Amino acid sequence: MALQIETFKNADLSHGWRPGNNAGGSTLFKALGHPLAARKGHELIASLAVAGPVAIFDPSGVIANFHAYYDLSRLDLAGYFVQRVEDLGAIFLGHEAKTLNALAQSGAAAVLVLTFDFAKLMPSIAHLFPKGAHIATLDDMRIPGEMLTNPANYLDPMNFATNFALMREVECVNGAEGIHTRVASANYWGQHGAANPELWLCLFDEAGKELAQWREPLPAAGAPFALDSAEIRERFGLGDFSGSLFIHAVQIKGHDIIKYALDMNGENGLALSCSHDANAWPADFYAGMPAPEADERLTLYIQNSHPMPIPAGSIGLNIMGAQDVSYYPDEIPPFGTRALDVGEMLPHARWPDQIEIVAGRYFVRPRYEVTRKGGQRRLAHANVERTDLKADPFIPQLEKLMAKSYIMPLPVLPLGEFATTVLPTPMATSEHEMPLRAELIDADGSLIASRYLGRVQRRDSVAIPVEEWLAEERLTLPSGYGHVEFLYDFREGGEANGWLHALGRFEQKASGHRAETIFGAHIYNTATIYKDEPQSYTNKPPGLTTRLFLRIGATLPEQGGLDTLCHLIYPASSEWHPQSATKLILHDRDGKPVAEREIRIARGGSYHFRLSETFSKAERAAMNGAGYVIIRDTSCRLFGFHGLVNGSASFCLDHMFGF
Repeated sequence: MALQIETFKNADLSHGWRPGNNAGGSTLFKALGHPLAARKGHELIASLAVAGPVAIFDPSGVIANFHAYYDLSRLDLAGYFVQRVEDLGAIFLGHEAKTLNALAQSGAAAVLVLTFDFAKLMPSIAHLFPKGAHIATLDDMRIPGEMLTNPANYLDPMNFATNFALMREVECVNGAEGIHTRVASANYWGQHGAANPELWLCLFDEAGKELAQWREPLPAAGAPFALDSAEIRERFGLGDFSGSLFIHAVQIKGHDIIKYALDMNGENGLALSCSHDANAWPADFYAGMPAPEADERLTLYIQNSHPMPIPAGSIGLNIMGAQDVSYYPDEIPPFGTRALDVGEMLPHARWPDQIEIVAGRYFVRPRYEVTRKGGQRRLAHANVERTDLKADPFIPQLEKLMAKSYIMPLPVLPLGEFATTVLPTPMATSEHEMPLRAELIDADGSLIASRYLGRVQRRDSVAIPVEEWLAEERLTLPSGYGHVEFLYDFREGGEANGWLHALGRFEQKASGHRAETIFGAHIYNTATIYKDEPQSYTNKPPGLTTRLFLRIGATLPEQGGLDTLCHLIYPASSEWHPQSATKLILHDRDGKPVAEREIRIARGGSYHFRLSETFSKAERAAMNGAGYVIIRDTSCRLFGFHGLVNGSASFCLDHMFGF
């Protein structure tokens, strides 16, 4: 059974997964479940349990959210009272909701008011409370005031810019390098005017035990920062750990989402991965995790994102389209992390099968790790599978107005170094088919090949190895690299919902090391608007722009470190500028530009580059030990992928983010 909390509104799902402030919505669950609030919440309920009969006043309809965390059945309830007429008649723990006017006659010794900022409400309703009753409110579990960006409105989303990161640190054993993780981002809040933003951080181990809690001042506006597991281990004198890092950005402006790249490295180059941020709103289902091959072990990391246990038998896995769900039999403690052996739970699942994760809103977007024979490791993430979508009957008409409408682009990395395989992935519980074609496009924007895939059924997994496709049609990519676009194709009918996703799997030919990335379709670079597409985080279309963050490895190639790769795609749903006007701007450790390159990407084409080949050794040295690249284009919206390259031993790749 799913956890009865509201983590986002369905109306928010199509807008870059950015829920707004709504009673009972995303901000409330973050406020109730914050590690600093959770301790106070449990203390609040414990004190009320011995206070005598307790009446509950719920002015905003949030009682289910609070009860899911703090179990109101422990109280001797004197009644359930509401303010909204639409809540009358509801039953909670055997008590029918009554109006606030009946509260004074409840005989309650205490009243629990389920709202923050109660002082704003109290003067007008104080006479309606039982005389002499103790009044407790959600203000009793507030986090410290200095952590709030907007103290006047506790549930302002800017007060709860929080996220989780999977953090693992394994010490060297018998001289062999261990496993380390690194969260990398930049102080983008300072660029919006935040004067002294900080991170409040709390590290939990596998059992949910708090290992460390600290505040991390952020560098100057625009400057990069990193949270490194090895440094954290040394700072706090810790042993090995594998758990959750809770991140809370405080005193911020302009952006209530914590975005980061999560890198994993170690084991003498055999472990190297990068992954996107966790997406801080727990969902009912996740999908897009590919099943292992015969020589692979697949591990799914579940990070309990709440201050209460995940009940035994609540987390499940099934092959996409199959009805049989295998449930994890054990309880997972509050803020605990569990590594699930997918092979044990789904022994018959094999690539290219796809795995659906029954999550029940208990955890943020999970990471999975694949260990190959020989010790190679890679880390990637599943994606949110939506439960609210239905087929949109107008989507088949869009191509009369736009050349391509929804586009799901994935890179084809340089063929001399990498093998690329692409795989469309269902990403909505109601999605029973995907009428699709795939187009293979050279870097210069030329269409090389097109393949109609038919009405792909939910249970089908249609993996397309790009080099086999080229060989079958006796074709080549003239530039040596390019990209694949998945597009809706209704030549034989079918339904679509606009939430088309696809996975890319990439293998370094020299080493056999792999990387995976998954993302969803959008309408790109067109003056014609359909619902919320094209999407833009800063402007309304037309007028789409690009501002992507390219993080750089902790050390540069000339220092014995890793090179940075980037693959940019310029998708276009309609006629747009023939070429992009893209700037690659290298920034130093203080966030200041030190070098710039301008490139042109053909409409419908792509561009692949390495940091070491794009900026000179002197320019890289000017970063003064740390830096990043901003990909900026005011003429169009680009879609990008970033990665690190460890020579011919390993590499990593995932999609980029902007701010």
